[in-house]
Amino acid sequence: MFLGIFIFLADVSAQKDKPKTIRLPDVLTEVSGLWIASPDSLWWHNDGGHSPSLYCTDRSGRILDEVLFKNIKNIDWEDITADDYGRIYIGDFGNNLNRRKDLKIYIYDSTTEKIDSIQFRYQEQTQFPPALADRGFDMEAFFYHQDSLHLFSKNKAKYGNYQTRHYVLPAKPGIYTIQAVDSLLIKRKVITGVSISPDGKMVAMTAYNYGRFLGIFPWVKNKIFLFSDFKENRFLRGRMRKRKAPGFIFPKQYEALDFLDNKTLYLATERIFFFKQKAKKIRLR
Repeated sequence: MFLGIFIFLADVSAQKDKPKTIRLPDVLTEVSGLWIASPDSLWWHNDGGHSPSLYCTDRSGRILDEVLFKNIKNIDWEDITADDYGRIYIGDFGNNLNRRKDLKIYIYDSTTEKIDSIQFRYQEQTQFPPALADRGFDMEAFFYHQDSLHLFSKNKAKYGNYQTRHYVLPAKPGIYTIQAVDSLLIKRKVITGVSISPDGKMVAMTAYNYGRFLGIFPWVKNKIFLFSDFKENRFLRGRMRKRKAPGFIFPKQYEALDFLDNKTLYLATERIFFFKQKAKKIRLR
């Protein structure tokens, strides 16, 4: 199987202007995770219930490669990241109902084409599911940094208190019980994606809230939260600033994002009705 993660680093097309919008292929109807290996090597996956596949596109949205994992399932894939050694991590840890006892992160070695896994549970969770007010054990966002995986919880918008918790896992196969190392209340927003800049100096989170105007018309408010000047990987204690995410005619929420470079993000939305899935470029500074 040919993954082609690094060949695009030398591609002449990487010197061209980067498009502001990527029209994603039809197969990515419910895109949930993005990892940018290089300017013309963007890796995506769909949310739970879809094929257990990774798709590589260029910046025009043209599919260049697909990796289908025949021996695992996409129960609720929510995010993707990678380390410096050719290993890709797929977060099968979506947990909307807070009932799951099979939370996993798959580790795919692109050089050997072998797949392994990390299994984990939350030390704070003792009921499956817990009471409605305590349902803060959903997860949709993580990234790799300094030999560890950093996970950020999604505190359920309907019942929770919007407190996102930061967990840390070793980036190696095993069975772990994890406890939050930090937390932050982001008022009226739930976290659906996170990434760290290539230089390790900035963390970007995408978050949203939703509702219905007059009880009928849906609305979604998306924000990007940027953290910098943090110490000892306590990202949530860094200097925080926020900005609006790009808007759409019809309400959509962003769930996939990654840094293209230290100053640029791509954020993606899934398809809703006849509004096709797209990724948009965001200049941060």
